Amino acid sequence: MEVVEGEEQRETSNKVMCLLTDPEGTPLGVPMYLPQIAGPQQLQQMVNQLLNNEEKLPYSFYISDKELVVPLGTYLEKNKVSVEKALSIVYQPQAVFRIRPVNRCSATISGHTEAVLSVAFSPDGRHLASGSGDTTVRIWDLNTQTPLFTCTGHKNWVLCIAWSPDGKHLVSGSKAGELLCWDPETGKPSGNPLTGHKKWITGISWEPAHLNAPCRRFVSASKDGDARIWDIVTKKCVICLSGHTLAITCVKWGGDGVIYTGSQDCTIKVWETSQGKLIRELKGHGHWVNSLALSTEYVLRTGAFDHTGKQYSSPEEMKKVALERYNKMKGNAPERLVSGSDDFTMFLWEPFVSKHPKTRMTGHQQLVNHVYFSPDGQWVASASFDKSVKLWNGATGKFVAAFRGHVGPVYQISWSADSRLLLSGSKDSTLKVWDIRTQKLKQDLPGHEDEVYAVDWSPDGEKVASGGKDRVLKLWMG
Repeated sequence: MEVVEGEEQRETSNKVMCLLTDPEGTPLGVPMYLPQIAGPQQLQQMVNQLLNNEEKLPYSFYISDKELVVPLGTYLEKNKVSVEKALSIVYQPQAVFRIRPVNRCSATISGHTEAVLSVAFSPDGRHLASGSGDTTVRIWDLNTQTPLFTCTGHKNWVLCIAWSPDGKHLVSGSKAGELLCWDPETGKPSGNPLTGHKKWITGISWEPAHLNAPCRRFVSASKDGDARIWDIVTKKCVICLSGHTLAITCVKWGGDGVIYTGSQDCTIKVWETSQGKLIRELKGHGHWVNSLALSTEYVLRTGAFDHTGKQYSSPEEMKKVALERYNKMKGNAPERLVSGSDDFTMFLWEPFVSKHPKTRMTGHQQLVNHVYFSPDGQWVASASFDKSVKLWNGATGKFVAAFRGHVGPVYQISWSADSRLLLSGSKDSTLKVWDIRTQKLKQDLPGHEDEVYAVDWSPDGEKVASGGKDRVLKLWMG
């Protein structure tokens, strides 16, 4: 008997008891003994087998938020991990395509006569729009890298712009509080300005294409404390969402059909959109809420369009594909929300599960200006006035890494479509590209002569756009 036990021990001594789980913590099968020589490649084959994937998919593996890039034995030795209980390994599907890092400025386009305050690629990545302090919106031709249309009609600075997820409309909001809807094919306004807000516009978000196609409704948020839902067909405000006691700073229309508003009154409110009823209030921040991010944001922004650039002939087809993309991205997990605040902290929420935050995310030494989930929902990135960009686990809210290199406040961030690269723009006049796998600076992009206010990475992954105080728009390529 003793001899057999000795053999069993020898058998298992060069093996590790492992439990594979998805990012939400759901186990894939039971704990099992794996040879210490097994690495990411063997794990990938196992996961594909266990999930019965017909097409083999790429996966990456994480142990306590650190990516496993060596065999298990090497990892255990290096990290002095006790193997008393099963080692938990999180598997995460990776994008099957790869985005090249941008490394050069391919065009510097002048045209705006004041600072560029916002830049946004259309959902299919074919067009680019910018809003400026010169009161105009410009739509740029990305093939010739020249201005296509100059859209005039606003009386004051254009503070924010938003494309509809079907790419058929562009809406802009100004410091005077009015909104204009543009036809991107002609550059002409489709109707008169939409008025109702008493102070400037702080955010615009469209109803997702999987809920309604063709896209008709969007929500605007204002310094006046109200959010308004507009119908672009009737050109009317259909619902006014009132309840915040101070300015609304950010607004998101979620994939579940609700609207989230973040405010200087330190609260986040959740609204249903048929009558505008307040359904939940998320409290916890000790100062202004500056930024909100949704785990499904990327797929909501792009609707039916993906990196392949496939076009669609009917709104019905678009809605169907958008719903498939949304469901695939969301999986079985609830839609998650992250808020960033002037109190230097962030919260991770699952608003449909609880009104209490899932995690408080601390570490920034100054106000958090912008938060953004990666397209696959695996990461959250945050930009702060403390000059750093921080990376967090998108499912748990745990801190993962800090990216340091900027010498001024970081204003805005944007992700590559494959979730492998992160872009940041700063007061220090540079853009920087960070590599998520190595957690290091991949590319430094100087070139602007002054503060960079706005950055965006096109959904097809080919291009980056930036704008700022020096009034030029820069396009960057790989």
